[in-house]
Amino acid sequence: MSRRGNCWDNAVAESFFSGLKKERIKKRIYTARELATAEIDDYIETFYNRTRRHSHLSGVSPEAFEAVSKRA
Repeated sequence: MSRRGNCWDNAVAESFFSGLKKERIKKRIYTARELATAEIDDYIETFYNRTRRHSHLSGVSPEAFEAVSKRA
């Protein structure tokens, strides 16, 4: 890390939380912490990690990328 408060030092985390806010949290009001936790867990484990297309994988999902790399 180069200096305090430099967003480029933590670009991966900044990108993840930006996507989380835009795709799941924005304009929602959670009535209980458990609901918010469950929603965020679902986003991370189901959508973000498995089916969401990632630019560093040439625009394919991690599941599709794994399937192609196992065949090769």
